[in-house]
Amino acid sequence: MKQSILVVNCGSSSLKLALFDENEEKLVSAIAERLNEPQAFARINGDDRIVELPAKANHKQALSALVSAFRERDFMPAAPTSIGHRVVHGGETFREAVLIDNGVVDAINDCAGLAPLHNPVNLAGIEATREQFPEIPQVAVFDTAYHQTLAPHAYLYALPESYYRDWSVRRYGFHGTSHFFMANEAARLLGKTLATTSIISAHLGNGCSITAIKNGASVDTSMGLTPLEGLVMGTRSGDIDPGLFDYLNSRGMQLADVHKELNQNSGLLGISGKTNDMRTLCELADQGHEPSALAIEIFSFRLAKYVGAMMASLDHLDALVFTGGIGENSSRVRQKTLGHLKLLGFDLDSDRNQHNGRRSDGRIESANSRFPILVIPTNEELVIAREAARLAESF
Repeated sequence: MKQSILVVNCGSSSLKLALFDENEEKLVSAIAERLNEPQAFARINGDDRIVELPAKANHKQALSALVSAFRERDFMPAAPTSIGHRVVHGGETFREAVLIDNGVVDAINDCAGLAPLHNPVNLAGIEATREQFPEIPQVAVFDTAYHQTLAPHAYLYALPESYYRDWSVRRYGFHGTSHFFMANEAARLLGKTLATTSIISAHLGNGCSITAIKNGASVDTSMGLTPLEGLVMGTRSGDIDPGLFDYLNSRGMQLADVHKELNQNSGLLGISGKTNDMRTLCELADQGHEPSALAIEIFSFRLAKYVGAMMASLDHLDALVFTGGIGENSSRVRQKTLGHLKLLGFDLDSDRNQHNGRRSDGRIESANSRFPILVIPTNEELVIAREAARLAESF
């Protein structure tokens, strides 16, 4: 029987689906957005026909509607042969993808305190598909799992030991499926084995993180206990002085308000006062909007600082890799970032960079660069599909 793998990615107010065949070809994808709001809607990519959703549709209703649409339009058989779920936080419980059973569901729920905006909705997707496809093997793939190879000196905070022992306070890292994909793709493009490949992987989108990968394993990363730490992001501040909480509280802000500001109203959006979309920021900057230009400068400078920091964890560097919506498509961000790294020997070929590496097998460095610089499109869905297909064989 031919395989079909359904990949499910639940966000706080969205649901993304993708269906792959046994040859790893994506057959169809879809998205539902504004879930739990009156304007909830869904669409199948590349198909103009409307997918009807009830007002304030939840994740379960959206998944049911999209699966039905897949079947009605002959994109999918009666049931997939396996299902893979993106789960944001696996804590220290999960070091790799696992087949989902009741114990795994309970463990994901136990990690919800570490990712309150993500794990509950990830579980909503799992519960919906288990209800609809009770006999189909389902697999959880964790954003944090790839970073479980970090050593204590890289994942522990300088806090009393009891914080880690009693409350699991440590750095976990995220975007693990993307960074793992980068390590494998970089090894392939460089003609090396994964076990001998060391790169710095910069995943730049609305969420951003950077990871040092040594001989195929994550050894340092920018995100921490939560996805707020590290780089400047679309609406997240990234690194800040923890004293800001006390200061803002003294100005009358409550903890929940500070949390919301740092996660939803900061980053590129907060600096520019306009948008968190890098393409729009570049257009505004070209029109003379100084806050937008400043947002790009701060974003690129913070990224450059982290590239330098990641080198502390490596004994050699095979390539610096850019991925994600910004990393793959913003020649300006790459140029500005690497402009701060001349001392380390990075040097761009301007033409290759302008074309996002598409005419040069992903390579955008000049002949004078000390290190290769790559642009590689990420494919987290494919990683999840591969893991689901692999583990389903043992079901």
